[in-house]
Amino acid sequence: MRLFLAAASPYSAGMLLIVGTIRVPPETIAATRAAARRMIEATRAEDGCAHYAFAEDVLDPGLIQIYELWRDQAALDAHFASAHMAEWRAVLGEIGVLDRKLRIHEVGEGRPL
Repeated sequence: MRLFLAAASPYSAGMLLIVGTIRVPPETIAATRAAARRMIEATRAEDGCAHYAFAEDVLDPGLIQIYELWRDQAALDAHFASAHMAEWRAVLGEIGVLDRKLRIHEVGEGRPL
């Protein structure tokens, strides 16, 4: 799937967009929030990270929306190899992720909307 985004946006052809959700047990959301904060802060400082955000679904306890934008595959590969990613994966293992649905999209050239 190719996404077409406005030319004036921070997106450019070849960037990688990751969108999706993870679901954690609602009773673990406080621990998930604390770990997510550390993960988000460290990731936003990475070279090649254009955007990185998590959002709790207000109507569906335990559902977290994920939105990431990366300059290129090399930046994403470096992210996957980072210490904070290893910590995040360990925390999610302890918490017990119930579901994970993430998709990666290559960004196309923008066009006016």
